[in-house]
Amino acid sequence: MPPPLVSIVVNNYNYERYLARSIESALAQTYPKTEVIVVDDASTDGSREVIGRYPRAVPVFKSANAGQGSALNAGFLASHGDIVIFLDSDDYLEPHAVARVVSAWKPGTAKVQYRLAMVDMTGQVIDLFPPRDISFDSGDLVPLLLRSGTYHTAVMSGNAFAREVLQRLLPIPEDEFRISADGYLVTLAPLLGRVLSIEEPLGAYRIHDRNAWATRESAEPERFRRSLKHDLSRYKALCQKATEFGLEPPIDPGKHDWLHLENRISSLCVDPQGHFMRSDSRAALGFCGFSASHRDARLTRRRRTMLALWFLAVGLLPRRLSRALVIWRMAPQARPRLLTKLLRFVRGR
Repeated sequence: MPPPLVSIVVNNYNYERYLARSIESALAQTYPKTEVIVVDDASTDGSREVIGRYPRAVPVFKSANAGQGSALNAGFLASHGDIVIFLDSDDYLEPHAVARVVSAWKPGTAKVQYRLAMVDMTGQVIDLFPPRDISFDSGDLVPLLLRSGTYHTAVMSGNAFAREVLQRLLPIPEDEFRISADGYLVTLAPLLGRVLSIEEPLGAYRIHDRNAWATRESAEPERFRRSLKHDLSRYKALCQKATEFGLEPPIDPGKHDWLHLENRISSLCVDPQGHFMRSDSRAALGFCGFSASHRDARLTRRRRTMLALWFLAVGLLPRRLSRALVIWRMAPQARPRLLTKLLRFVRGR
């Protein structure tokens, strides 16, 4: 087999500050058969001028802003690679990233996923994503996916997809996935092949004040509602594609996904009036979360135990105490010092 062509599709909207680093990292790949496409989703800052400085990158300028899903659809149509990496323009790749992906690739692979260094606005490393104590899921993930609606994976820039898989999944529904379009791609790709994982970080995932999920470490009600609506869109797409591919669609997959349940019970505790899933109760969600987290063997024993106990406490304690537990978990700056030390012990840090 000839060496595959790899397409890196950089998607950008108003990230002039980070865009050059992202494009340069794509162009600097040591693997020779790499093409770079940069999709600009009608930015209003200086992004177009930044893109113009790189004649080796193929530009795609959209006339109107339509969201990330639309930008990825356009970038894929402009690409030719056998393997496609969608790189967010505030993230970047290590020079050997594509070479490592190609060396790991095997026939029948739907996607290769790899860890990313989590960095701040200046590029200072904060952590890994996913953290070391959360194991990737690899191999045939169809049974797990159809049971829980999710698996342990990376964010957008930490995935490389087979072109034939994307041809069967795209276009991404643009209204439902204006942001976080990786939720659509990473959820559905395992339906069409095996998932391979690389443990070493091959790029950087930047956290800053303009991330779509910049309030991830907060207890703001809108953060929880946005996460829940995104999950429901993923589950809907999963059911549709599973049926299309002749598979039995999952039944209420969110009840087996502890991360979904974490956001769901947190939303109910922090803002019960704004919680849109009206049939929910704290007790029922607490027991579901206890079961889902306690059975997740991919987590360390200590993490499973602490998470399961957290679900039970939030589900059964008086609302005032439950709300405090949610805030302490989601907003690190609000935690008592003793709790912070305990959590560091649980993570082995």
